[in-house]
Amino acid sequence: MRNNKLWIAYLISDWISAIIAWSLFNLFRKKIIEHQPFEIDLNFKLSILIIPIFWLLLYFAFGTYKNVYRRHRIKEISQTLLVSILGIILIFFTFLLDDQISSYRDYYILILGLFAIHTSISFVPRFIITSNTVKKIHQRKIGFPTLIIGSNQKALEIFQELKNMKKSDGYQLIGYISTNGAIDKMNETKLKKLGDYNQLENIIYKNKIEEVIIATEPKEHDKINKIINDLADLNVKIKVIADMYNILTGSVKMNSIFGALLIEINPEIMPAWQKSLKRFMDVSISTIAIAILSPIYLFLSLLVKFSSKGPIIYKQERIGLHGDPFFIYKFRSMFKNSENNGPQLSSQNDKRITPIGKIMRKSRLDEIPQFFNVIKGEMSLVGPRPERQHYINLILEQAPHYKHIKKVKPGITSWGQVKYGYAENVDEMISRLKFDLLYVENMSLLLDFKILFYTIIIMLKGSGK
Repeated sequence: MRNNKLWIAYLISDWISAIIAWSLFNLFRKKIIEHQPFEIDLNFKLSILIIPIFWLLLYFAFGTYKNVYRRHRIKEISQTLLVSILGIILIFFTFLLDDQISSYRDYYILILGLFAIHTSISFVPRFIITSNTVKKIHQRKIGFPTLIIGSNQKALEIFQELKNMKKSDGYQLIGYISTNGAIDKMNETKLKKLGDYNQLENIIYKNKIEEVIIATEPKEHDKINKIINDLADLNVKIKVIADMYNILTGSVKMNSIFGALLIEINPEIMPAWQKSLKRFMDVSISTIAIAILSPIYLFLSLLVKFSSKGPIIYKQERIGLHGDPFFIYKFRSMFKNSENNGPQLSSQNDKRITPIGKIMRKSRLDEIPQFFNVIKGEMSLVGPRPERQHYINLILEQAPHYKHIKKVKPGITSWGQVKYGYAENVDEMISRLKFDLLYVENMSLLLDFKILFYTIIIMLKGSGK
């Protein structure tokens, strides 16, 4: 079993290391560079409070305190160096650039001195914590609850390989499930059969599964694709047994020299620091937008109120990250009780849309209350558009891969929205889906900027559909 508070050990270590490193650096700075006695004055007292907080925020931004049990020593070295270089550049330009120096050579000495002191002092305890965790994983004292899907010869082989490894990869095998009525080879092992495939979701939640190994025959592509689609929104890491084709085509990316030959499906595309920056941008831009657009909020509220009966803000349940429901906010663009006969998609000449609603929809102004959804953490500025469960069920009948878009937060605007606008039927939803899937698999801040740029163009032109 794992204690999920290991990240606190990293945080305390980083905080203490930052205090010690900054104190030693200031001693070095005064004695070696400025040739003055080291004094604990007001400036030093303030800096000893600010600098450690700065480092902790920077580590948070780079995702250092997430998935701490999955850290390894090579990653520890590379991430510590990267964060140290960035942090020291920022500290230099903020705190050290106005130092009184005899020559520019002193600046180089300051930077190198701070880098050497901070990096070495912060790295050593981090390396010790990570090494201790890796050792416990290798010794099978710590593991990630793992489910094997399959009961054939391949499943038996991967089970035996994982059990016989001298150093564990962290797979804590909880049990297996069968996918068909074939001969159950796994009954030769002592691994518990947790049920059949139709119980997959319940088994994963009940046993708190974190890793799933798909152990069907590699040639059974249709079956593998179905399993991957079914697992897409269950927040588990998916591994598939590699065959020679995967190896020759470069699909297998190994992180562990001694690890089992498994392919990780859909690893996270966006680095942790970009995710943190994306969230920071979401909150910052949304807050600024709400402040700047407050007169437009008031003006549209009055227009909606006096144009037809009904609430100003329309609230509707949508499905968000990992399938969690939330209420999306919009300026009401339809007449009251427009869906008394059940869920209906809007069309270009929909009589349910009010005159003011038509204008708002073309310029996407009906969507601007969703900045509050973004601040609440339910949405992002850019991401696949959230749908109602009714339409998700209809989409899944034709496109089971829709589940993959629930791996990210839904957005106010999306690649599919820019390309297609509002969908008028399920077929258009599915056509839009491929662009949302492309976004999920190619997420980056640059792509977000492009989508936001084209969304603004659409709003200014009033060409939204």
